[in-house]
Amino acid sequence: MDVAAAPPLADTAPVGLREIQAPVAADLDVFRQQFRDAMRSRVRLLDTVVQYLLRRKGKQIRPTLVLLAAEISGGITERSYRAAALVELLHTATLVHDDVVDESDTRRGVASVNALWRNKVGVLLGDYLLSRGLLLALDDGDYDLLHVMSDAVRRMSEGELLQIETARRLDMTEARYFQIIGDKTGSLIAACMAAGAASAGADPETVARAKAVGETIGLAFQIRDDLFDYDGGGAGKPVGLDLQDRKMTLPLILALERAPADESKRIRKIVARRKKSRAQTAEVLRFVRQSGGLAAARGRMETLAVEAAAALRAFPESEARSALVGLCAYVVARGR
Repeated sequence: MDVAAAPPLADTAPVGLREIQAPVAADLDVFRQQFRDAMRSRVRLLDTVVQYLLRRKGKQIRPTLVLLAAEISGGITERSYRAAALVELLHTATLVHDDVVDESDTRRGVASVNALWRNKVGVLLGDYLLSRGLLLALDDGDYDLLHVMSDAVRRMSEGELLQIETARRLDMTEARYFQIIGDKTGSLIAACMAAGAASAGADPETVARAKAVGETIGLAFQIRDDLFDYDGGGAGKPVGLDLQDRKMTLPLILALERAPADESKRIRKIVARRKKSRAQTAEVLRFVRQSGGLAAARGRMETLAVEAAAALRAFPESEARSALVGLCAYVVARGR
């Protein structure tokens, strides 16, 4: 793909999320109703926790991707709404489980489910959401959508476990990093695009093309998340949290590649420590910035976003396609 030939993202599309969602705004309302209906339960405790989750709705980027992908691949259908609800159910389940695994007390700035109702409820809630997603697809015979999402969940689990395995050895390479984030994050974004295209009745080639675009967007999305640990998202947010967990992300990997062997060895020893002082964390952050690792990671992210935007040219020109190009720019420019 000739990335250099692709126009700058900022010159071709808006980056505001509301503007990106505008072509499918009415369809998002239909999705939200189906999503709420799918989460209902007759068990009082479960319904209480579900209502708490519904009040904390996020940006809903993934359902937006499903609907936009459907729109550029033939048009939104009833299956598209179910695909969007299936994606959000499975995504929400993984977030709830992640909070239990990471022992996180907050999610999106408010108390996590496990912090309020303990780990047992968090695990069972995640299981319930997964089952609701499976039933939503099975009840209507959406076996192709179920296959797409099941494969994504498999890859997400493998990516998380591979990251844990690699963190123990601290032998992360750039290739291994992209393998991990492709599974952890790229797989779900790819599934959103593939499910959207499939729900519109697109042929296998179009579904595969949409999936590939989603995978590329997902890689850029995760690099932006990893950059937050070094730049705070430009909003004074906490930095160095990944370092405290001994997570080696792209800025650090690229910085270590550029550093002299003795300096790289010294920094690796600091990263390997289970407990680090503020001064040690600040030293690693400074090293990554000064060595060019931060700028290089930003460059990788921007290249991926441009590649995804260029690949979207294979789809017919429309407001939905322009919105997806805008989403590529949004991924790069977004704050936390």
